[in-house]
Amino acid sequence: MMMYFIYTYSQGGVKTGLSEYIVEMRGVTKRFPGIVANDNVSIAIKKGEIYALLGENGAGKSTLMSMLFGLYEPDEGEIYVRGEKVTLESPAAAAKLGIGMVHQHFRLISNYTIAQNIVLGIEPKKRLLGFLPTVDIKKANRDIAELSRRYGLEVDPTQKIEDVGVSVQQRVEILKMLYREAEILIFDEPTAMLTPQEIEFLLKIILELRAGGKTIILITHKLEEIKQVADRCAVLARGKLIGVIDAATTSTREMANMMVGREVETDIDKKPANFGREILKVEGLTVKNDDGLEVVKNVGFSVRAGEIFAVAGVSGNGQIELADAVAGLAKTSGGRIFLDGEEITHASVRDRILAGMSYIPEDRQNVGLVLDFDLAENLALKSYFKEPFCRKGFLNRAAFEEHGNRLIEEYDIRSGQGTHTQVRSMSGGNQQKAIIAREIELESKLMIFVQPTRGLDIGAIENIRRQILAERDAGRAVLLVSLELDEIMALADTIGVIYRGQLLKTAPAAELTSRKVGEYMMGVSA
Repeated sequence: MMMYFIYTYSQGGVKTGLSEYIVEMRGVTKRFPGIVANDNVSIAIKKGEIYALLGENGAGKSTLMSMLFGLYEPDEGEIYVRGEKVTLESPAAAAKLGIGMVHQHFRLISNYTIAQNIVLGIEPKKRLLGFLPTVDIKKANRDIAELSRRYGLEVDPTQKIEDVGVSVQQRVEILKMLYREAEILIFDEPTAMLTPQEIEFLLKIILELRAGGKTIILITHKLEEIKQVADRCAVLARGKLIGVIDAATTSTREMANMMVGREVETDIDKKPANFGREILKVEGLTVKNDDGLEVVKNVGFSVRAGEIFAVAGVSGNGQIELADAVAGLAKTSGGRIFLDGEEITHASVRDRILAGMSYIPEDRQNVGLVLDFDLAENLALKSYFKEPFCRKGFLNRAAFEEHGNRLIEEYDIRSGQGTHTQVRSMSGGNQQKAIIAREIELESKLMIFVQPTRGLDIGAIENIRRQILAERDAGRAVLLVSLELDEIMALADTIGVIYRGQLLKTAPAAELTSRKVGEYMMGVSA
């Protein structure tokens, strides 16, 4: 086992000592146009530990790990792996050193099978007729099936990525690393898209990987996950290292305050509701999926002005399809939808927007944004055809800029080049802030929030929950779909629990406990 002298860094200065580290990043700086993503950051990670990186959206966590994975090269500073200074000019170079990374937004080819995605670039080969080289897909399938069983990550190697859910896709990304015999595993926001049950399973897998000798680097906003699995935690803020703390002896409140740089208020001041007229009415709504199966079954409910109606349920029970149908993104096969007394069952998406509907979708990248447009254009996506953005058929770029700058300031959207930033280059959390800013600015009668705080840091979650309450207090009708039970209990005036496509229970939030809601979510109807 290699022993060598290293530098350990802290806020208080530099000290030397004999210690054992598998990864060191010394004085690393990375700049992009208009922003310093990492500013003289130094971390040292021990072999076999779970090391967490904590920070607000845009704090520089993913950028730092992208340099370790070879996606970027540092402008300044040095990287050491197993005591040797290295130059990581590509992910292939990182892979040769046993470094793997699961990205927040998966990098899989949707029309390839699971096995094809995992072995891509290092496919097992065989020779046809003794001389024609070809991929041995049968061996790949066998190897992947055996590997997935060994690590408790069971998958069907022959399934296509487009036919499996998010949690299975994540298993595929982990198996890609394990197939390449990675020893240093980087997880970037691994639980952002998972249900509570899937999160519990993944954290168990991470602990088992550590027990098997792997070194884990965990990028996350979720403080409870750090407390559950991490040994140490580095806190970043606006590209700088604030400090490295022991996860076991530091409270989640202390972590949150370090990350945000202020005292975080977890309790929300919720005023008594003042209900107005009925804004949204849904009658007997039925939605079928691509296979013709009913995923929403004869659902009916209404949402009043000044009311937050929250739909609670375990992922996959039809809540996303329900929200999509109301927003016009999914076709209905039965039932009717009314917005402020006018039927919109078959109205176009634009007509619904013009009638007074805002929609924050679950899938921010594929549905909420145009990734290759800049921030100013994305912030005006639902208004660009109206004044002041468009006059006599011509777009007014100055109006886009003015509108974009105002929203960047008001909603704390962090972007390297301001309104000119390509949205694809922004962090997931700041992409989400942009969508929420755009939709709130429409001042719609009905606001639909689907997983509005997914993947956000605790400071951003606090702000967005307050914004949702502010919309309700301003007399908007709010339809909230969330997998976070604590979010539903904190915000809802009325709760509808969906199970296998049906609203199993609808009641005022004051009459329900989180335990009771949880029971209904699992199908207990008594």
